Amino acid sequence: MGKVTGFLEYDRQEQKYQLAGDRIRHFREFTLPLDDSDLKKQAGRCMDCGVPFCHGPTGCPVHNQIPDWNDLVFQGDWEDATRNLHSTNNFPEFTGRVCPAPCEEACTLNLENQPVTIKTIEQAIADKAWEMGWIKPEPAEVSTGKRVAIVGSGPAGLAAAQQLARAGHDVHVFERQAKPGGLLRYGIPDFKMEKYHIDRRVKQMEAEGVTFHCGVNIGVTRSFASLHNEFDAVLFAGGAEDPRNPNLPGQDLAGVHYAMPYLTQSNQRVGAEGVTGEPILANGKHVVVIGGGDTASDCVGTAFRQGALSVTQLDIRQRPPEREDKLTVWPYWPTKMRTSSSQAEGAEREFQAATLGVEGKNGRAIGVKCARVDERRQPIPGSEFILKADLVFIAIGFGGSVKEGLLDESGVALDRRGNVVANDADYRTSSDKVFVAGDMRRGQSLVVWAIREGRQAARAIDESLTGSSLLPR
Repeated sequence: MGKVTGFLEYDRQEQKYQLAGDRIRHFREFTLPLDDSDLKKQAGRCMDCGVPFCHGPTGCPVHNQIPDWNDLVFQGDWEDATRNLHSTNNFPEFTGRVCPAPCEEACTLNLENQPVTIKTIEQAIADKAWEMGWIKPEPAEVSTGKRVAIVGSGPAGLAAAQQLARAGHDVHVFERQAKPGGLLRYGIPDFKMEKYHIDRRVKQMEAEGVTFHCGVNIGVTRSFASLHNEFDAVLFAGGAEDPRNPNLPGQDLAGVHYAMPYLTQSNQRVGAEGVTGEPILANGKHVVVIGGGDTASDCVGTAFRQGALSVTQLDIRQRPPEREDKLTVWPYWPTKMRTSSSQAEGAEREFQAATLGVEGKNGRAIGVKCARVDERRQPIPGSEFILKADLVFIAIGFGGSVKEGLLDESGVALDRRGNVVANDADYRTSSDKVFVAGDMRRGQSLVVWAIREGRQAARAIDESLTGSSLLPR
C-alpha cells in the first residue's frame, strides 16, 4: 500500500480537461496530466483493504497488481512500477486512456464515492516509461522454429503477437486495413487516444520479430486455406463488427449510416489516409445518434469536431440514478448516470426514447420520429415527437463478427450469438490448429478484455506448439 493514512489525508484528484470550446477545435487528446507530486498523493490513497477487489474478478480483467504499483509510485520507484504494470498488461498506455476503469468501481474507497484514481496512475506510469526510455524490445533468445499467423491487429491480436514472439515463435499478423491497430486505430477517435501510441508499440514488436502484413483481408484477398497450410497455428483475433440492424422505416435514406464507417472515415482523415466509401461529414448538419453506449458517444464527439450544428443522442433506457446503491451493487459495475467528455461538449440526451423511423424528403433524411417508452421499453401511444436531423448514426451495438470471408471459408463452429465457439481455457476452435480470442470469441467487449484474451490465447498456443509454456496466464 502507499501511505497508511493517505486515504484520510488526500482527496481524490482527477485529471482535468481542456475547456470544451477549445478541445472541439482539434482531434488531439485533451486531458491535462497531473504532476508527479499529485500522482504520489493519489497513489498514497490506496489503502490496506485486505481483499483488493480492484484486481480481482470484479475489477481488472488482466489482473493488474494495482496496490503494488500504487505503492511503488508513492515510493517514487517509477521504473519498478513500470515492470510490475507490464507484467500483466502489454499496453497500459492504451487501457490508461480508453478503459472505463471497472477497477475504480471495485475500489473499496468507492464505497464512499472516492475511489483511487487507478486509471490516471496507470496512464502516468506508462507515459513516464516511454519518456524515460524504459520500454524496449524484448526479442526471444531462442527460436522455436514454429510459425503462427494472427488474423486481426486489434488489442487481442497485438497482445497475442507480442507474447508469442517473446516465446520464440515466428509471428505474422494479417490486417485488412492500411495500418495495424484494428479498433484501436479505426474505431477509437484520436481525441481519446492518439495513434502514435500504436505506432511505437508496432515498432517495438517488429524489433521483437513480429511481421505485419497490412492490406491483406483473409478470406477475401487471400484464402484461409493458404494460411492454414503455411502456419503451425492460426489465431482469429478480429472484432465483433457486424452492426445490429434495427430495420427502421426510412433507414435506407441518404444521411443514415451505421456508426463504425463514420468513425473509421474520421480516423482515416486524421491519420492522413485515403478515405474509403462515400464521405460522411457532420459539418453544418443537425445530427441524431441512436444508441447510448461508447460508440454512440464517440460519434457525438466526432460530430462536434466536424462542426455539427446540433447533436442529440437517443437512449431507450430510463435515465439512470445519479448514484448506485453500494450495498446492492458494489464491487460490480453499476448502472448509474454517466456523462462522457463528448456528451459534456453540448449534446442533448433523450432517455426513454424509442426510434420509430427516419423521415425523409427527396430521398434524404430530414428528421427522426421517436416516442417515449414504458418500463417494458414499449412505445407509449401519443408520446411521439420528431427531431430535426440531416445526419443519423445507428450505434446500437454489434451482433458478432462478419461471417462473409474468413468465418465462412474456415468453417469454424459459431454459437447462436454468432461468436466463434471456444472456451477460455485453451481458446481452441472446432478447426484443427485454429484458435480464437477477443471480440470474435466473446462478442463486443472492452479493450482490456481483448488484451486478456490475447495473452491467454498466446499461452494456449505456446503450450500446443511446444508442450509447455512460461508465458503468464
